[in-house]
Amino acid sequence: MRQSDYIMALDLGTTGNRAIIFDRNGQIKGQAYRELTQHYPQPGWLEHDAAEIWREVRWAMQASLENAAVAAEEIAAIGLTVQRETCLLWDKTTGQPLHNAIVWQDRRTAPLCDRLRAAGKADLIYDKTGLILDAYFSATKLNWLLDAVKQQGINDLSNVLAGTIDSWVLWNLTGGQVHATDHSNASRTMLLNLATHQWDKDLLDLFEIPASLMPKVCPSLSEFGRLDESILGVEIPIMAILGDQQAALFAHGCDRPGLLKCTYGTGSFLVAHTGHEVVRANQLLSTIAWSFQKVDGTVEVCYALEGAIFTSGACIQWLRDGLKLIQDAAESEALACQVPDTDGVYFVPALSGLGAPHWDMSARGAFMGLTAGAQREHLVRAVLEAIAFQVKEVVNAANSADARPIALLKVDGGACNNNFLMQFQADALGIPVERPEVLDATAQGAAFAAGLASGFWHDYHALVETRKVDKVFEPRANAVTTEHFARWEKAVSKAKDWTT
Repeated sequence: MRQSDYIMALDLGTTGNRAIIFDRNGQIKGQAYRELTQHYPQPGWLEHDAAEIWREVRWAMQASLENAAVAAEEIAAIGLTVQRETCLLWDKTTGQPLHNAIVWQDRRTAPLCDRLRAAGKADLIYDKTGLILDAYFSATKLNWLLDAVKQQGINDLSNVLAGTIDSWVLWNLTGGQVHATDHSNASRTMLLNLATHQWDKDLLDLFEIPASLMPKVCPSLSEFGRLDESILGVEIPIMAILGDQQAALFAHGCDRPGLLKCTYGTGSFLVAHTGHEVVRANQLLSTIAWSFQKVDGTVEVCYALEGAIFTSGACIQWLRDGLKLIQDAAESEALACQVPDTDGVYFVPALSGLGAPHWDMSARGAFMGLTAGAQREHLVRAVLEAIAFQVKEVVNAANSADARPIALLKVDGGACNNNFLMQFQADALGIPVERPEVLDATAQGAAFAAGLASGFWHDYHALVETRKVDKVFEPRANAVTTEHFARWEKAVSKAKDWTT
């Protein structure tokens, strides 16, 4: 029997699925990644093929082992981190999804949210879940999916299971043996009660979701079963599940109040640890950071405050795939640096509505201030500046809720490779921006959690100290003026309330 010297992290994101092998020093030994097909049935709708996700997970697991030259027997534990809020229904007998998964960015259930708000349910939902009533979260999506399968003639729900992507993949990883989720993902469904840490009956009834469909809610750092032997030829314990943003928070070592990070992925998510108490702040989300089982058997739950921005890195992908203005993400930096400013062009990245601090499901994306002098470089630069301005809005909201202003922003995610964006972010905020060497903080956090829960590692803070800083972007005086930001805010106001 080979010695178990590695941890495997599965990072299942919005735009792709990845498996990464980490060694005992917390460094990447090997990985594998593939982009995920995006399905747009109607404007404002976005779906994923859950069967494709599972196929890609199996491929990524095997390919990462091959790339790392590591045998499956050398993996001590598996950690799982996923895109949050995306959800689906599947048949537990056949194992087949009953409909494509509805992605977190999808806006199809905005009318249901409007009806619930008109009925006075928004305060009830916020009080119980810490979440703002919005189509972003899973509850309205599950309601829509249940109506869809009933229209297919499926009225007997005894064989139907519901869950977010972690539940779906875990069920498959364990050969259909475990139907569960963790507190961090469950807290994003708009169905979990933050006080009891369990599914809330009133909310299940409100959204007409039978409790029998829902997965068991477990501590984030705990054993979720074992990998079915048929997948890699060996059983491996699955020791941690975290939502992607919570996993990144964990990787950064933000385990106590006053520490926060911002991940620049498909969206941008600024998350601050708030300790063992639920903290409420205007237009920000109160959520669960993670949970773990203590030696005495009790479960300790940690909370966080979050500003969720729906579209950031996805804008760069749209420049590449939609507008064909760039050939790859790296080209956006080069083009932005070719011009001194945007020539008066401003971009509103509301391609999936606006999240924090606006929460406007009817907003839509827009370029404003266009003249005949606007070139490709100006448009690209305007998109990058908008990503940074969105984060500035959330930082401003967080600062207004805390007497201690944010003094340092720790960042991660693919868009952090863009030096122009990171420098502009520091300039816009007026504080340093710290970028680590390993930008895959979501996967790293899942690996850290699984390794600690399994006893592979023993000292969380020592582990975090192994993470190296790549660069600190220091703010430049007067590089971004108050007038510049105010003009962008004016553009945002013009793009709000666009659809009905």
